[in-house]
Amino acid sequence: MRTEMTRRTLIVSGATIGASALLGAPAASADVSTSGRGRREALVTPIAEVLDGGEQVTSVAISSPALHRAERSSLTSSTFAVHVTATNPLTGEVAYAQDRVVTGATWTRRGEIMLELEHGWGVDGGGTLQYMGAYGRNVLLDLDYAITQVEPLRGRGPGGAVVLDSFRQGRLSDPEVDAFAHHATASGLNYRLFSPKRRSGRRGAALVVWLHGGGEGGLRTGGFDYYDNEAQLRANRGALGFATPEAQDIFDGAYVLAPQATSAWMLDGDGFAPLILEAIEEVARSHRIDPSRIHVVGCSNGGYMSLKMVAEHPETFATSVPICCGIGARDGSDVYFISDDELAAMTTPTWLVHSADDTTLDAQANTVYAHKRIEGSIMSLYDNVTWDGITYPGHWSWIYVARNDPHHDGASVWEWMAAAKR
Repeated sequence: MRTEMTRRTLIVSGATIGASALLGAPAASADVSTSGRGRREALVTPIAEVLDGGEQVTSVAISSPALHRAERSSLTSSTFAVHVTATNPLTGEVAYAQDRVVTGATWTRRGEIMLELEHGWGVDGGGTLQYMGAYGRNVLLDLDYAITQVEPLRGRGPGGAVVLDSFRQGRLSDPEVDAFAHHATASGLNYRLFSPKRRSGRRGAALVVWLHGGGEGGLRTGGFDYYDNEAQLRANRGALGFATPEAQDIFDGAYVLAPQATSAWMLDGDGFAPLILEAIEEVARSHRIDPSRIHVVGCSNGGYMSLKMVAEHPETFATSVPICCGIGARDGSDVYFISDDELAAMTTPTWLVHSADDTTLDAQANTVYAHKRIEGSIMSLYDNVTWDGITYPGHWSWIYVARNDPHHDGASVWEWMAAAKR
């Protein structure tokens, strides 16, 4: 992480002027809070959350032994200022650099300061990913959070004000994402795995396989060698939805497997299908998985790949949920292609989801077409993608599945999946 020169600390000819002097606090207060300067250093932890529009840093935590002396009531939303610089790790270019709006400041039970940051759809400066349009990939940004203590905190007991004299950034924290462990198959395919907390049934737990969209794969062209095992969880809530307490209750505990393509599933469906199956088999060998309750769900590229997996391995899956899928031009001219014969032969229970205003993969030519040919399939065709009053791009119908919105015959899509066995 780059060293920041801010109002916090000014170093001139080897002499250090602490933040207390810059804030105008009495000089005696500079050494009061603790013995040793290191105890006035603070650890800054950016905390992120995957929203419907992608992951954003929604708060930062500040921890330091010096804070134990601070009067809790002296903390306000203007005590600290927050600035972020986000750099693309592949190009070295600054994606954005700006102040973050602090909307609230509170104390945690552990005596940390939590600064809530403005976030949400349309809010700049919070995103953790940058979409590189020329390559169609999301890249996890290097985030540099610079904290400035604008106002001193009142101190308890002798010694005066509490002022932190330096800040050190820790790793990005996202509890939902961090709950998925990092793995790679013997063949080198990255995947993340969520393990349920509750005990599984006599035959083992269900396994939900989430296949990401095109933007979440690796990037190994254009002189890059980027394969991070991150973007498939951070770009949207597709995999995370199945790890929520609500979903875990419905499935009575389920593993969630999120493999990552080295490029994009649509570029080589034939090559990726056995690699995905290898990941499923490795997880099934290592954990108590009920082989009759393996489900495949995917969006966009992953929607195509979920159909491809069913076509290649019809005996494996209890259900298939292709979201805004592509099936290829009917003349077979696309690299990706699901034939009419393959669609007609599918017996795996299938629930297709799409939005009619999708301009990336046409709903009629893909989802509606497939629905007409997969016997007994269910289709949820929305007019647009609107959630919590926000209308998103029409391609983002994965939001509905991640929020368990599609319903049919009184059952939600998660309930339908959980009830199915192969």
